[in-house]
Amino acid sequence: MALSRTAARPPHLLVSRKERWARRSLVSPSVLALLVLGAYPLLFIIAASVSDSSLGKPFRAWTGTENFETVLADGDVVASLWRTVAYALAVSLASVALGVVAAVALERATRGGSIVKTILLLPLIIPPVVVGTLWKLIFNPGGGLLSTIVEFFGGDGAALAPLSSTAWALPAIALTDVWEWTPLVILLVYTSLLGQDEATREAAALDGAHGWRLFRSITLPAIAGAVAAAFFIRLVIAFKVFDLVFVMTSGGPGQATTTTSYLIYQVALKEFDVGRASAITLLLAVVVTLVTLPIVALTRKVHRDA
Repeated sequence: MALSRTAARPPHLLVSRKERWARRSLVSPSVLALLVLGAYPLLFIIAASVSDSSLGKPFRAWTGTENFETVLADGDVVASLWRTVAYALAVSLASVALGVVAAVALERATRGGSIVKTILLLPLIIPPVVVGTLWKLIFNPGGGLLSTIVEFFGGDGAALAPLSSTAWALPAIALTDVWEWTPLVILLVYTSLLGQDEATREAAALDGAHGWRLFRSITLPAIAGAVAAAFFIRLVIAFKVFDLVFVMTSGGPGQATTTTSYLIYQVALKEFDVGRASAITLLLAVVVTLVTLPIVALTRKVHRDA
Protein backbone atom coordinates (compact mmCIF):
# COMPACT_ATOMS: atom_id res chain seq x y z
CA MET A 1 0.00 0.00 0.00
CA ALA A 2 1.39 3.39 -0.98
CA LEU A 3 2.07 5.79 1.85
CA SER A 4 -0.13 8.88 2.01
CA ARG A 5 1.37 12.31 1.39
CA THR A 6 1.14 13.19 5.10
CA ALA A 7 2.66 9.92 6.24
CA ALA A 8 5.53 10.29 3.78
CA ARG A 9 6.63 13.57 5.34
CA PRO A 10 9.41 13.57 7.94
CA PRO A 11 8.15 13.94 11.51
CA HIS A 12 9.64 17.43 11.92
CA LEU A 13 7.52 18.68 8.99
CA LEU A 14 4.25 17.47 10.43
CA VAL A 15 2.85 20.72 11.81
CA SER A 16 -0.79 20.86 12.72
CA ARG A 17 -3.04 23.70 11.66
CA LYS A 18 -3.40 24.70 15.31
CA GLU A 19 0.38 25.09 15.66
CA ARG A 20 0.56 27.16 12.48
CA TRP A 21 -2.10 29.54 13.77
CA ALA A 22 -0.28 29.72 17.11
CA ARG A 23 2.92 30.76 15.35
CA ARG A 24 1.10 33.35 13.26
CA SER A 25 -0.55 34.82 16.33
CA LEU A 26 2.88 35.25 17.95
CA VAL A 27 4.28 36.99 14.88
CA SER A 28 1.25 39.17 14.12
CA PRO A 29 1.87 41.80 16.86
CA SER A 30 5.36 42.46 15.46
CA VAL A 31 3.98 42.73 11.92
CA LEU A 32 1.21 45.05 13.09
CA ALA A 33 3.69 47.24 14.97
CA LEU A 34 5.90 47.41 11.87
CA LEU A 35 2.96 48.49 9.74
CA VAL A 36 1.79 51.11 12.24
CA LEU A 37 5.21 52.53 13.10
CA GLY A 38 6.86 52.12 9.70
CA ALA A 39 4.49 51.79 6.78
CA TYR A 40 1.84 54.28 7.89
CA PRO A 41 4.21 57.24 8.46
CA LEU A 42 5.92 56.52 5.14
CA LEU A 43 2.61 56.43 3.27
CA PHE A 44 1.51 59.62 5.03
CA ILE A 45 4.72 61.43 4.02
CA ILE A 46 4.40 60.25 0.42
CA ALA A 47 0.76 61.35 0.26
CA ALA A 48 1.55 64.72 1.86
CA SER A 49 4.43 65.34 -0.53
CA VAL A 50 2.14 65.21 -3.55
CA SER A 51 -0.63 67.29 -2.02
CA ASP A 52 -1.29 70.73 -0.57
CA SER A 53 -1.02 69.91 3.14
CA SER A 54 -0.79 72.12 6.19
CA LEU A 55 -0.26 71.11 9.80
CA GLY A 56 -3.96 71.29 10.60
CA LYS A 57 -5.45 70.34 7.23
CA PRO A 58 -3.51 67.64 5.35
CA PHE A 59 -4.35 66.49 1.82
CA ARG A 60 -6.39 69.57 0.86
CA ALA A 61 -5.62 69.30 -2.85
CA TRP A 62 -3.59 67.13 -5.20
CA THR A 63 -0.49 68.96 -6.45
CA GLY A 64 1.51 66.18 -8.12
CA THR A 65 5.21 67.00 -8.32
CA GLU A 66 4.78 70.68 -7.50
CA ASN A 67 6.26 70.37 -4.00
CA PHE A 68 9.31 68.55 -5.35
CA GLU A 69 9.82 71.17 -8.06
CA THR A 70 9.56 73.90 -5.43
CA VAL A 71 12.11 72.39 -3.04
CA LEU A 72 14.57 71.48 -5.81
CA ALA A 73 14.44 75.09 -7.02
CA ASP A 74 14.98 76.39 -3.47
CA GLY A 75 18.65 77.25 -2.94
CA ASP A 76 18.34 76.89 0.84
CA VAL A 77 17.10 73.29 0.51
CA VAL A 78 19.84 72.28 -1.91
CA ALA A 79 22.48 74.00 0.23
CA SER A 80 21.20 72.22 3.37
CA LEU A 81 21.46 68.85 1.61
CA TRP A 82 25.08 69.47 0.58
CA ARG A 83 25.83 70.81 4.05
CA THR A 84 24.28 67.73 5.69
CA VAL A 85 26.18 65.28 3.46
CA ALA A 86 29.50 67.01 4.12
CA TYR A 87 28.77 67.23 7.83
CA ALA A 88 27.72 63.57 8.12
CA LEU A 89 30.77 62.27 6.26
CA ALA A 90 33.17 64.49 8.22
CA VAL A 91 31.90 63.64 11.70
CA SER A 92 31.56 59.94 10.84
CA LEU A 93 35.13 59.67 9.57
CA ALA A 94 36.42 61.59 12.60
CA SER A 95 34.43 59.45 15.04
CA VAL A 96 35.58 56.20 13.47
CA ALA A 97 39.23 57.24 13.32
CA LEU A 98 39.27 58.44 16.93
CA GLY A 99 37.14 55.50 18.06
CA VAL A 100 39.46 52.89 16.55
CA VAL A 101 42.55 54.51 18.07
CA ALA A 102 40.90 54.81 21.49
CA ALA A 103 39.53 51.24 21.38
CA VAL A 104 42.93 49.75 20.48
CA ALA A 105 44.65 51.78 23.20
CA LEU A 106 41.99 50.78 25.71
CA GLU A 107 42.20 47.10 24.80
CA ARG A 108 45.97 47.04 25.16
CA ALA A 109 46.02 49.09 28.37
CA THR A 110 43.24 47.44 30.35
CA ARG A 111 41.74 43.99 30.15
CA GLY A 112 39.36 44.10 33.10
CA GLY A 113 36.79 46.58 34.33
CA SER A 114 38.11 50.09 34.66
CA ILE A 115 36.88 53.54 35.52
CA VAL A 116 38.53 54.67 32.28
CA LYS A 117 35.97 52.72 30.26
CA THR A 118 33.13 54.31 32.19
CA ILE A 119 34.50 57.80 31.62
CA LEU A 120 34.95 57.15 27.89
CA LEU A 121 31.36 55.96 27.57
CA LEU A 122 29.92 58.81 29.65
CA PRO A 123 29.10 61.13 26.68
CA LEU A 124 27.02 58.34 25.15
CA ILE A 125 24.61 58.18 28.09
CA ILE A 126 24.14 61.95 28.45
CA PRO A 127 20.95 63.23 26.75
CA PRO A 128 21.77 65.10 23.52
CA VAL A 129 20.01 68.24 24.72
CA VAL A 130 22.27 68.29 27.78
CA VAL A 131 25.31 67.72 25.55
CA GLY A 132 24.31 70.66 23.36
CA THR A 133 23.75 72.91 26.39
CA LEU A 134 27.08 71.87 27.92
CA TRP A 135 29.08 72.64 24.79
CA LYS A 136 27.19 75.87 24.20
CA LEU A 137 28.44 76.96 27.60
CA ILE A 138 31.96 75.81 26.69
CA PHE A 139 31.89 77.95 23.53
CA ASN A 140 30.36 80.94 25.33
CA PRO A 141 32.69 83.94 24.79
CA GLY A 142 31.65 85.44 28.13
CA GLY A 143 33.37 83.16 30.62
CA GLY A 144 33.10 79.83 28.81
CA LEU A 145 35.79 77.18 29.15
CA LEU A 146 37.26 77.88 25.70
CA SER A 147 37.52 81.66 26.24
CA THR A 148 38.96 81.08 29.73
CA ILE A 149 41.72 78.86 28.33
CA VAL A 150 42.53 81.38 25.60
CA GLU A 151 42.69 84.21 28.13
CA PHE A 152 44.95 82.12 30.37
CA PHE A 153 47.49 81.92 27.52
CA GLY A 154 47.24 85.65 26.88
CA GLY A 155 44.67 85.72 24.08
CA ASP A 156 41.42 87.65 23.75
CA GLY A 157 38.83 85.11 24.90
CA ALA A 158 35.94 87.55 24.52
CA ALA A 159 36.59 87.78 20.77
CA LEU A 160 36.40 84.00 20.40
CA ALA A 161 32.77 83.12 19.64
CA PRO A 162 32.65 80.12 17.27
CA LEU A 163 28.86 79.67 17.50
CA SER A 164 28.37 83.23 16.23
CA SER A 165 30.71 82.75 13.27
CA THR A 166 29.40 81.56 9.92
CA ALA A 167 32.75 79.83 9.32
CA TRP A 168 33.13 78.11 12.70
CA ALA A 169 29.60 77.42 13.92
CA LEU A 170 29.17 74.16 12.01
CA PRO A 171 32.67 72.85 12.91
CA ALA A 172 31.85 73.64 16.56
CA ILE A 173 28.68 71.55 16.35
CA ALA A 174 30.65 68.83 14.56
CA LEU A 175 33.18 68.76 17.40
CA THR A 176 30.33 68.36 19.87
CA ASP A 177 28.81 65.60 17.76
CA VAL A 178 32.13 63.73 17.57
CA TRP A 179 32.57 64.02 21.34
CA GLU A 180 29.07 62.65 21.90
CA TRP A 181 29.08 59.68 19.52
CA THR A 182 32.72 58.54 19.35
CA PRO A 183 32.13 56.38 22.48
CA LEU A 184 29.65 54.32 20.44
CA VAL A 185 32.42 53.52 17.94
CA ILE A 186 34.79 52.75 20.81
CA LEU A 187 32.27 50.32 22.28
CA LEU A 188 31.69 48.49 18.98
CA VAL A 189 35.36 48.25 18.04
CA TYR A 190 36.48 47.38 21.57
CA THR A 191 33.98 44.50 21.67
CA SER A 192 35.36 43.25 18.35
CA LEU A 193 38.93 43.50 19.67
CA LEU A 194 38.04 41.31 22.63
CA GLY A 195 37.02 38.57 20.17
CA GLN A 196 40.40 38.45 18.43
CA ASP A 197 42.38 35.24 18.24
CA GLU A 198 45.23 35.80 20.67
CA ALA A 199 47.23 32.93 19.20
CA THR A 200 47.30 34.64 15.79
CA ARG A 201 48.48 37.92 17.28
CA GLU A 202 51.13 36.25 19.39
CA ALA A 203 52.39 34.29 16.38
CA ALA A 204 52.62 37.51 14.35
CA ALA A 205 54.49 39.18 17.19
CA LEU A 206 56.98 36.30 17.29
CA ASP A 207 57.50 36.76 13.55
CA GLY A 208 58.51 40.36 14.14
CA ALA A 209 55.21 42.17 13.60
CA HIS A 210 54.94 45.02 16.10
CA GLY A 211 53.26 48.41 16.34
CA TRP A 212 51.77 49.71 13.10
CA ARG A 213 52.69 46.56 11.15
CA LEU A 214 50.88 44.35 13.67
CA PHE A 215 47.84 46.60 13.61
CA ARG A 216 47.72 46.83 9.80
CA SER A 217 48.31 43.13 9.11
CA ILE A 218 46.51 41.41 12.00
CA THR A 219 44.32 43.70 14.09
CA LEU A 220 42.70 45.80 11.35
CA PRO A 221 41.57 42.83 9.19
CA ALA A 222 40.11 41.21 12.31
CA ILE A 223 38.02 44.25 13.22
CA ALA A 224 37.30 45.53 9.70
CA GLY A 225 33.70 44.30 9.82
CA ALA A 226 33.04 46.08 13.11
CA VAL A 227 34.69 49.27 11.83
CA ALA A 228 32.59 49.26 8.65
CA ALA A 229 29.40 48.62 10.64
CA ALA A 230 30.33 51.38 13.11
CA PHE A 231 30.90 53.82 10.25
CA PHE A 232 27.50 52.96 8.75
CA ILE A 233 25.69 53.42 12.07
CA ARG A 234 27.56 56.64 12.76
CA LEU A 235 26.74 57.98 9.31
CA VAL A 236 23.02 57.36 9.73
CA ILE A 237 23.04 59.07 13.14
CA ALA A 238 24.94 62.05 11.73
CA PHE A 239 22.42 62.53 8.92
CA LYS A 240 19.67 62.92 11.53
CA VAL A 241 21.41 65.62 13.59
CA PHE A 242 18.82 68.02 14.92
CA ASP A 243 19.03 68.41 18.68
CA LEU A 244 22.55 69.87 18.73
CA VAL A 245 21.65 72.40 16.03
CA PHE A 246 18.41 73.29 17.81
CA VAL A 247 20.07 73.85 21.18
CA MET A 248 23.37 75.41 20.13
CA THR A 249 22.61 77.68 17.15
CA SER A 250 18.97 77.30 16.00
CA GLY A 251 20.30 76.93 12.48
CA GLY A 252 22.27 80.17 12.55
CA PRO A 253 24.08 82.38 12.12
CA GLY A 254 22.13 82.89 8.93
CA GLN A 255 21.82 79.42 7.39
CA ALA A 256 25.34 78.31 8.33
CA THR A 257 24.23 75.41 10.53
CA THR A 258 20.83 74.64 9.03
CA THR A 259 20.96 70.93 8.33
CA THR A 260 18.18 69.27 6.37
CA SER A 261 16.61 67.79 9.51
CA TYR A 262 16.41 71.25 11.07
CA LEU A 263 15.08 72.71 7.83
CA ILE A 264 12.29 70.10 7.82
CA TYR A 265 11.41 71.18 11.37
CA GLN A 266 11.30 74.83 10.30
CA VAL A 267 9.11 74.19 7.26
CA ALA A 268 6.71 71.82 9.01
CA LEU A 269 6.35 73.33 12.49
CA LYS A 270 7.11 77.02 11.90
CA GLU A 271 5.74 77.57 8.40
CA PHE A 272 3.12 74.79 8.76
CA ASP A 273 3.80 73.60 5.20
CA VAL A 274 3.61 69.84 5.69
CA GLY A 275 3.54 69.15 1.95
CA ARG A 276 6.86 70.87 1.30
CA ALA A 277 8.38 69.41 4.47
CA SER A 278 7.37 65.92 3.32
CA ALA A 279 8.99 66.50 -0.07
CA ILE A 280 12.23 67.58 1.64
CA THR A 281 12.03 64.50 3.87
CA LEU A 282 11.77 62.17 0.88
CA LEU A 283 14.56 64.02 -0.88
CA LEU A 284 16.75 63.57 2.21
CA ALA A 285 15.84 59.87 2.27
CA VAL A 286 17.01 59.50 -1.33
CA VAL A 287 20.29 61.29 -0.57
CA VAL A 288 20.92 59.16 2.54
CA THR A 289 20.22 56.01 0.51
CA LEU A 290 22.64 57.02 -2.24
CA VAL A 291 25.38 57.84 0.27
CA THR A 292 24.93 54.76 2.45
CA LEU A 293 24.50 52.12 -0.27
CA PRO A 294 28.25 51.90 -0.99
CA ILE A 295 28.89 51.63 2.76
CA VAL A 296 26.38 48.78 3.04
CA ALA A 297 28.00 46.98 0.10
CA LEU A 298 31.44 47.46 1.65
CA THR A 299 30.23 46.18 5.02
CA ARG A 300 28.77 43.04 3.44
CA LYS A 301 31.97 42.42 1.48
CA VAL A 302 34.09 42.79 4.60
CA HIS A 303 31.87 40.36 6.53
CA ARG A 304 32.04 37.83 3.66
CA ASP A 305 35.82 38.04 3.51
CA ALA A 306 36.23 37.84 7.28
